[in-house]
Amino acid sequence: MKKILSTLERQIKSGSKYLSYILRHHPEEIGVDMDSKGWVNVEQLIDKSIQYGQLLDNSLVTQIVSTNNKQRFAISGNGQMIRANQGHSVKIELDLEATSPPAVLLHGTAQKNAEQINAQGLSKMQRHHVHLSQNKDTAMAVGCRYGKLLLLEIDATRMVDDGFVFYKTVNAVWLVGHVPAEYIKKIDC
Repeated sequence: MKKILSTLERQIKSGSKYLSYILRHHPEEIGVDMDSKGWVNVEQLIDKSIQYGQLLDNSLVTQIVSTNNKQRFAISGNGQMIRANQGHSVKIELDLEATSPPAVLLHGTAQKNAEQINAQGLSKMQRHHVHLSQNKDTAMAVGCRYGKLLLLEIDATRMVDDGFVFYKTVNAVWLVGHVPAEYIKKIDC
């Protein structure tokens, strides 16, 4: 049974997609100034968004950030700046420190990508890093967005032993530059 969303829930969902688009990929489309670490002034974001037909206000932005179960966004301590926590295709520096990952990480994708992954491993594509999870449900939810699920297990311990560097974002997404095929194993859902 399909859930019926309230007007506020629809605004939050739509606003979250919009913020992801602007803060991760295209700040130039509305002319917001993004600093080298991905921070954008909230008031400027709201003003520019309204000019381009996206109705945002401080209350909605705060609700989008605070209710996002994936913690995609962060607001600065003084409440004046906002940024996406990861997933950028624009050049920014998140200032993440290298961190030892758990022994195994997971990646969800679509079955249609299996042949390419077997040949080339996981690539960051247009993003800064490959995104991994230590949570099976999260990896499965991400993979299902792209088609029939392919769930992959990454031997993170062996990768670290071989010199790969991992980072962990504030919302528990594990990042690495590339995952060669020899560290990947298909697992059952």
